[in-house]
Amino acid sequence: MELDLGAVRAFVAVADERHFGDAADRLGLTQQATSKRIAKLEAGLGTTLFHRARTGTDLTDEGAAFLPDARALVALADQAVRSVRERDRPLRVDVAGTRLAPTELIRVFHEAQPEVKIDIVTSRGLREAQPALLGGAIDVAFARVTGELDPALAHQPAYLEPHHVLAGRKHPLAGRRRVRMAELADSITWMPGNEPGSEWADYYTHLQREFELRIQTAGPHFGLDHMLDELAASRDRYTFGGERMRVPWHAGIVQIPVVDPTPLYPWSMLWHRRNRHPALPALVEHIADRVTPFDPATQWLPPAEPVLAGAPQ
Repeated sequence: MELDLGAVRAFVAVADERHFGDAADRLGLTQQATSKRIAKLEAGLGTTLFHRARTGTDLTDEGAAFLPDARALVALADQAVRSVRERDRPLRVDVAGTRLAPTELIRVFHEAQPEVKIDIVTSRGLREAQPALLGGAIDVAFARVTGELDPALAHQPAYLEPHHVLAGRKHPLAGRRRVRMAELADSITWMPGNEPGSEWADYYTHLQREFELRIQTAGPHFGLDHMLDELAASRDRYTFGGERMRVPWHAGIVQIPVVDPTPLYPWSMLWHRRNRHPALPALVEHIADRVTPFDPATQWLPPAEPVLAGAPQ
C-alpha cells in the first residue's frame, strides 16, 4: 500500500496522547478528521491499531509493532523538509552543560570557522540527546556512549577528559600539586548530581569499584556554586571536575589534577547519519583531528569503553 504520511502522523499523535481529541489539538485538526485518517490507515493496513474506549485509547499489538517505524517515517519526512528549507540555519549542538568540556570544544571550532552559525543547547545527557537527534531537534550531541545506540546514529570519540579534584582548603590534600587515586580512598567523594540511570553515574560506579572510593550522592543538588560553598567548609569531602570544566573562582576551593592513574571521562560526538547540514562534516573532521590517544600505563577508563576504537561508528 501507499502510506499516507498525514495518516501516519495522526497515528503517532494518538499513540502519544492516548486520546483522539488531544491528538487532534496537537495536529491542528478536528477530532473527526483525525479519526478519518486513522480509519484510512487501518483499512489500508488491514488491521486495528487502537483499542478505543470512552476514557481514551491503547495500542493493539499490531499498533505497538507499527509505532517505531511510524515514528522513524515521520522523523525522516520532517528532516527531508528541513534539509531543503533550512540550509542556512544554525548548527544545533547539545553540549550537555555550558560549564562542561563540550562547550570549549565547540568554542574552539567556532574560532576556527566563525562563519558557521551555531546554536548551543543543553540536556540531561544521552537519554535526552538520543531522541532529540533522531527527531531532528538537534544536529549534534556530546555525551558518554553507553548501551545500544539507535543504528541511525553515528558517533566518534571527541575528548578524553582528565579528572581534577575540587576540594576545600581545609581538606588534608588541599596543599598538594597532584593527588594519587589511592589517596582519595580516605575521603568522601560528594556527587549529588549523579542521577540514577545517567551515563555519568554509570561511569562513577565503575570508578568507585576500581579504586574503592566512597561516593556519596545524597542531595538535593542545588548547583555548582552551592557545592563549592559546602566543600569549602568541609575537611573530608571533595568532588571531581574535568580539566576543561568551567569552575567559578572560589577563595575557599582548590583544583588539583589526579594521577597514578588519571581517570578520563570519555566524551563522544553523536549525529544522525542522514543529517545533511552543510557544516556537520567540518565539525566531525575538526573534532576527530584533535582527539588524543588513550595511554593505559598512566590513564584509566572503564573496562570495554566503546569509544576507544577511534573512528566514527
